[in-house]
Amino acid sequence: MTTRGAFVPAACLFVYLAAWIGLAIEPRSRATWALENVLSLAAVITLVATHRRFRFSDRAYLEATALLLLHTVGSHYEYSHVPAGDWLRDALALSRNHYDRLVHFAFGLLAHRGCAELTRRASPAAWRVVPVAILVAVSALYEIVEWLAAITVDPAAGTAFVGVQGDPWDAQKDMALAALGAVAAAIAQRRAE
Repeated sequence: MTTRGAFVPAACLFVYLAAWIGLAIEPRSRATWALENVLSLAAVITLVATHRRFRFSDRAYLEATALLLLHTVGSHYEYSHVPAGDWLRDALALSRNHYDRLVHFAFGLLAHRGCAELTRRASPAAWRVVPVAILVAVSALYEIVEWLAAITVDPAAGTAFVGVQGDPWDAQKDMALAALGAVAAAIAQRRAE
């Protein structure tokens, strides 16, 4: 990343890798941590490999890094045991740790800008609507992959990996929160322009 204006992406990569390395030390469950990090690492590798062909805005890199950091914290503790989520559960007398729901909302909110920038380049006429649809589809695909990985790779760790915490509607709520985050980001981006 030595091209002009590469400071922010390089700093984001450094911060993410430093946090990832720190959070790779003694995770709550090594199997769950490994499963949770496959897609994150694939995303980071893709961003690094393509940064010369497609340069996102600094804000898109910052938002993607924030999302990756939230996810990395979740994978370290297993989402249902993140201390901040436990604190919120206890403080508000909630029935479960909602950290995973926060991250699903953050996915829609924080991944929208990068998705919109990609879409704007590929399809200038549809860039306002398509990113929301893409993020909802990716969220649904993630829920399916998460379920398949849980029952295929490590059935014993499946419940912790999926993190339903006794909620039969967990996947649907997660997808709805991702959609809500994407719509909120689309509205905010529209108003900012």
